[in-house]
Amino acid sequence: MDRIQIRLCGEPAILRDGRAVALPASRKTRALLFLLLCSGRSWRREQLCEMFWEVPNDPRAALRWSLSKLRLALGDEAGWIAADRDHVACAAPAARIDIDEMAAALVDGADPAGLLRLAEIALEPPLLGLDLPCCEAFGAWLASRRLAADAVRARLLTRAAALPGAPRDRIPLYLRAAEEAGGAGACEAVPAPRGAQDQRVRYCTTADGVRIAYACTGAGPPLVKAANWLNHLDLDWDSPLWGRMIRALSERHQLVRYDERGNGLSQWDVARLDFEAFVSDLEVVVDGLGLERFPLIGISQGCAVSIEYAARHPERVEGLVLIGGYAAGWRITGDERLRAEREATMTLVRHGWGKDNPAYRQIFSYSFFPSGTGEELDWFNAFQRSTASAENAVRFLEAFSTIDVRHRLADVGAPTLVLHARDDQRIPVAEAAALAAAIPGASLVTLDSDSHLPLAREPAHTEMLACIRRFLAGLDGRDGGAPARAAR
Repeated sequence: MDRIQIRLCGEPAILRDGRAVALPASRKTRALLFLLLCSGRSWRREQLCEMFWEVPNDPRAALRWSLSKLRLALGDEAGWIAADRDHVACAAPAARIDIDEMAAALVDGADPAGLLRLAEIALEPPLLGLDLPCCEAFGAWLASRRLAADAVRARLLTRAAALPGAPRDRIPLYLRAAEEAGGAGACEAVPAPRGAQDQRVRYCTTADGVRIAYACTGAGPPLVKAANWLNHLDLDWDSPLWGRMIRALSERHQLVRYDERGNGLSQWDVARLDFEAFVSDLEVVVDGLGLERFPLIGISQGCAVSIEYAARHPERVEGLVLIGGYAAGWRITGDERLRAEREATMTLVRHGWGKDNPAYRQIFSYSFFPSGTGEELDWFNAFQRSTASAENAVRFLEAFSTIDVRHRLADVGAPTLVLHARDDQRIPVAEAAALAAAIPGASLVTLDSDSHLPLAREPAHTEMLACIRRFLAGLDGRDGGAPARAAR
């Protein structure tokens, strides 16, 4: 049987028995190939046509042409490409993928010679030469894939540089490439430039095959934060808007965070983006770490996810902190004016995402942080572009609009603290009052801010952190839960 290797570092390539397969010259066709190979799932033909060939003539014919070129290059007898009338997939049987080998070496260990061999491959940035300036959706997928690969490369290169037998002339190259790939904060066993909390990004897989990125920071009893709009494990830490909160929560606890499906360092190309999937993402992270009992923090729509989780698993949730939350989305509870406003916002996101558009900044981003400075709003805009595609952003907003956990509020048995900015422009404070009234024994604290989450420089942010610390310190019956373990 042919030995197949897939190289993603550098210009992506496929090697058969050590010899490179001659791939089609068309950049779109090669981009299509590695999208299919890396995603490991079936794609609708309409999705691929919109991603690569949004032209007025015949995009389906262009897709058929590319698939025929790939079959010719790969050898159709291998059965790599599976296509029917509606779907396309590509899988390399028993292939070795360089990034997967690196990840396995980090988790399972590898002999020094094997680590140094992989380090030489990891010197090159991933997926070079695939950029398609006119294909924004593919560009977003490509950026996400590169970020995930860079996190693995950075850790492996740093570990290789620390080997006693590493060639002295190669160590500076390894460290320089590791820094360019993501810095020491993404590397194991290296002091992070983030204070005392080193962050290690790892992955687990949901029942429907979606890769979820998660990280643990700090030390002490576990504290879990549910995902919200939007997250990025690396970029969140240094956020001028909420990085202070993440660092503070990591001071006395082992803080568990994750990027839910469709954004951040988790898998972007997913079939499902709905409330049940969001809850499942939380469940798989917690189960994978073996946590038995812990407090849970939710922000924005993460509050509804946390409420549902607490209702399903009362024996595991020691306490609940809900910040800027709501029980039902605007399609359910909003009046005609609000529904029209949010529909217009979704149109704005669909067409303005990823563009330096002042109207977008002033309408959408401003609604989250009305008191944000120009620099803070610019950061938030860039953060959003780096965290999700336009398509997924709209899918998220649509999913949030139909959330409804009102029937679950009475089932929450854990002590609950509800925090909400009094002049929140996204979610009225009345929503917080409704949560506190319906959850047995919940307490409500309102904060003097007009931001969806109080800005890190505001006194309200300091008050919010103080309230959370007092609440966590006052929880009775803390047994610490099970220590967070590295998912394998």
